[in-house]
Amino acid sequence: MSESLTDSLSPEERRTGMSLAAIFGLRMLGLFLILPVFAIHARHIPGGDDLTLVGLALGAYGLTQACLQIAWGTASDRWGRKPVIVAGLLLFALGSAVAALAPDIHWIIVGRVLQGAGAISAAVSALAADLTREQHRTKIMAMIGSSIGLVFAGSLVAAPILFSLVGMSGIFWLTGFLALAAILVLLKVVPPAPPPVAGPAVSIASVLFEPQLARLNFGVFALHLTQTAMWVLVPAALVQYGHLPVAEHWKVYLPAVLLSFVVMVPAIIAAEKKGLMKPVFTAAVALLLLVQIGFYFASQSLWPLTLWLTLFFVAFNILEATQPSLISRIAPPQARGKALGLYNTLQAVGLFVGGMAGGTLAKHFGGGAVFSACGALILFWLWLTRALQVPRRPTPSHTAT
Repeated sequence: MSESLTDSLSPEERRTGMSLAAIFGLRMLGLFLILPVFAIHARHIPGGDDLTLVGLALGAYGLTQACLQIAWGTASDRWGRKPVIVAGLLLFALGSAVAALAPDIHWIIVGRVLQGAGAISAAVSALAADLTREQHRTKIMAMIGSSIGLVFAGSLVAAPILFSLVGMSGIFWLTGFLALAAILVLLKVVPPAPPPVAGPAVSIASVLFEPQLARLNFGVFALHLTQTAMWVLVPAALVQYGHLPVAEHWKVYLPAVLLSFVVMVPAIIAAEKKGLMKPVFTAAVALLLLVQIGFYFASQSLWPLTLWLTLFFVAFNILEATQPSLISRIAPPQARGKALGLYNTLQAVGLFVGGMAGGTLAKHFGGGAVFSACGALILFWLWLTRALQVPRRPTPSHTAT
């Protein structure tokens, strides 16, 4: 068989990548739809005038994710990927219903905790690894990682419109419906999972302290902490300084998102096809740092806000596409699910800490303290990337005709 054929995705691998990316996307869309509008909505509900509680409501999802991500991943090794993913999505839908019916911010926090308890990211990523060949795993992981960036960008455009049409309660009901739709995709479209890969047991400690994996785990923590902390402030800044009501925030988000993808797509291609993964990765982290500096100095008028949001989307989307791919390539095959579970745990910790820290810092010290703290964290991440070692792309296997 020619290299051009062996080095291309099979129909089953393509279906696996697209369907699992859709499951990730449907679930993450339900989460991200909340970010651009919740801080505005919270002002009009009991308890919502406390920015610390607002930050907790945004980040509570990450708290239970952090506690249960490895457990759900381990359960999927024992009882199978699909049953565990279905159970997690049902729990997420239950949390969405609780939040939709919540009379005050405290019950919304309860709903967000239940949403986070459906911690299936590691199980989905492990299923993707189960169903793809080694030389194509990076492509599939990048496809799934990119779906997070895509739905995050799309949610920022759609959320203000949906909020004006159905309100916050309607958005929570929609998140539950999307989780149920993801179950149908899993059962009807995703191929059956093969048996898990055999091999020597790998401890959590050895995965946690492996230097290259540790750099990526810190990176996803810093990225999602920054993302959540920023969205404690950004919607209100667009209202106060951009003079845009929430229903018109799409006028900023849509062009910013479209321009970010114009830059992101060639960057991802260069990283994967031309062996420039580390330069592209490092540049994205540096850009994220520049965004924090930009927000600190220029967050009080519309055009600077739009510029820095666009650059944030560029950096965020590149990092969301590349980091899971690198984890899947660096981790031992028999510990891939565990490594991805730990990675997703640190992602969830970042979501929780970002919401709490963003709300608390903004309440006591103002918005500048949020961007300063995020900038310091990202500067340390940039320093860590100096020693990041990117594995070579796997060469395609050759099958005799």
